[in-house]
Amino acid sequence: MATDYYDVLDVDSDASQKEIKKAYRKKAMEYHPDRNPDDPDAEQKFKRAAQAYDVLSDPEKRKRYDRYGEAGLGQNGGRGRSAGGFQDINDIFDAFNDIFGGAARRQGRSTRRRGRPGSDLRITLPLTLEEIAEGTEKNINIRKFVACETCDGTGAKGGMDGENYVMCPKCDGTGEIRQVSRSVFGQFVNVQTCPQCNGEGRIIENPCEDCGGEGRIEGEESINVSVPAGVMEGNYLTISDAGNAGIRGGLPGDLRIEIEEKPHEHFVRDGLDIFYDLYLSFPEAALGTEVEVPTLKGRARLQVEPGVQAGRILRMRERGIPDLNGTGRGDQMIRVHVWTPRDLDDEERKVLEKLRDRPHFQPNPTDEETEKSFFRRIRDVFAGGE
Repeated sequence: MATDYYDVLDVDSDASQKEIKKAYRKKAMEYHPDRNPDDPDAEQKFKRAAQAYDVLSDPEKRKRYDRYGEAGLGQNGGRGRSAGGFQDINDIFDAFNDIFGGAARRQGRSTRRRGRPGSDLRITLPLTLEEIAEGTEKNINIRKFVACETCDGTGAKGGMDGENYVMCPKCDGTGEIRQVSRSVFGQFVNVQTCPQCNGEGRIIENPCEDCGGEGRIEGEESINVSVPAGVMEGNYLTISDAGNAGIRGGLPGDLRIEIEEKPHEHFVRDGLDIFYDLYLSFPEAALGTEVEVPTLKGRARLQVEPGVQAGRILRMRERGIPDLNGTGRGDQMIRVHVWTPRDLDDEERKVLEKLRDRPHFQPNPTDEETEKSFFRRIRDVFAGGE
């Protein structure tokens, strides 16, 4: 099936050379193999974009292609290569040195990337327990270095269409300075990054006035972050290429977002479980009652049986935090506290004096409900008890 080179670059058939060059650079950056290590189709798309640019950037080839299609290109449609496309990634770097910014593969050495990579960023994202329990979407504004729009991130006046790049005279475009020394032990070769071009293999004669030749400026970017349910304090999310923009077209850094749990008004988290302290009056604990307690999804009614003891832990199943891997959900634990009044009036004191010596008001440590200590109750809960 014939390839439509205009579709490959997403340009119209009457696009100017400037538009074609800009479109190709965008595609080349999008499908660059270094940026898509897990995409097996990226290299082929990268090659197709290079083939399309090879034809459409040459006025004579473009004229034949517009009139006859790929058949008009013959057997040598692409810089002496077959019309089927470039055979190797190195061919593309060698052919379009002006696009990729300097030294292509030379004498078996690896390709030198254009520019220098940007640094990673790290921020903290505070979340409530409710947001952690349900998952959330957050839109955050980040101050960072962004690509300069005036020069298309190249650092050169006129951007990618300007004629401002020259080969570095110190390293002859290799980006390296090689020093050979000899001794009685043999020959030693010391290879260092070229200090004049910082390893880029080229220098800019007319730098962009807005960014001073760096290809980036200080700015702000809004980023949408999807936080899954069940994250914990210290967990982090990494967003590739969302860090500081690189210098003169270098790859951007990554953004690392560290999760921080906000203190909650009612709950304390323990793994997937949450704990809530319930305070009951003495009559409520003795007679039983129905209370309303907060949960992560609103409020719920809870029935408390008569004779509940201080330190008892009641369980509300699956009212806690979901597991990050989706394998279950924690519980909400209700710790019962019986409130002892401090200030009594005369009438209240008389009532309690009458009850002081009654048999049912005497502590009974052998009673099944009271013999278990607070810590033994906790052990029973976590062992699968009530």
